[in-house]
Amino acid sequence: MKKVLGVSLGSSTRDHKVVIEALGEKVEVERRGTDGDVKKMEQIFEEYDGKVDVFGLGGTDLYLYSGPKGKRYTIKESEKIVRVIKKTPLVDGTGIKYILEKNVVKYVATHTDIVFKGKRALVPITVDRFGLAEGLMEEGCEMTFGDLIFSLHIPIPLHSFKSIEILARLLLPILAYVPIKYLYPTGKKQEEVNLKYVKYFQDSDIIGGDYLVISQYMPPALPGKIIITNTVTPSNVEELKRRGLSYLITTTPELEGRSFGTNVFQAILVAVSGKAPEELEPDDYLELIEKIGFKPRIEKLN
Repeated sequence: MKKVLGVSLGSSTRDHKVVIEALGEKVEVERRGTDGDVKKMEQIFEEYDGKVDVFGLGGTDLYLYSGPKGKRYTIKESEKIVRVIKKTPLVDGTGIKYILEKNVVKYVATHTDIVFKGKRALVPITVDRFGLAEGLMEEGCEMTFGDLIFSLHIPIPLHSFKSIEILARLLLPILAYVPIKYLYPTGKKQEEVNLKYVKYFQDSDIIGGDYLVISQYMPPALPGKIIITNTVTPSNVEELKRRGLSYLITTTPELEGRSFGTNVFQAILVAVSGKAPEELEPDDYLELIEKIGFKPRIEKLN
């Protein structure tokens, strides 16, 4: 049996473990949160190094990109964490995120009656979701990019993709050196709520991006909205229903009630491929997804 272990700086209350079958292989898939404890993350990586087939790095990325074809920057604290790994391959989801999320938007547009054209779409943090943003733009959405608002708390919405690429080129060389806790919500910070920017949610028809970022800022009621995200638990789904959203779309498939993060999904694909992560190109991942039969979760909530 193949074993995939995702280790996250996020909350341990979101932990989950399943056994799936893919391409004739049984795969044990587990996600463990460390509640923002970097040292604990390092200890888990050290303990299971060589004992599992692929690691997923969650709650942070190892790399940031200044655009779909832009320069890659290594987050220095993440790099330090993963140095303890000597044997087991590790992925952070960035190797598949762009092509996966762009492809999911196209899939939804062609396989459902959901219409994107003319809808107003909010992506709170675009530098981590270039594929999702591009996919929505190509389907005719009117875009709001919230990077200045939700990352830097500067209440200026951006509407030009070019402005996001310029912002990324300016900021990422600096942000790569910033401690993870200032870049991503970790541990108990994932459960904090900030209603300062609710108007950007209320003014949008579609909200797309990381669920933990979205959940920190979304208002109590979002009737009729569509959310495109990942990493949702059954309790998250119930919460979205209570808030009145119309559709939940997750870019990673539902596995026994849980949609895992992109890092874990990439790790599953690497494990069943029999190849090292560096041997796989984006199109290889799409081919694996099709062969296995993985599909995005598209759930009507209300």
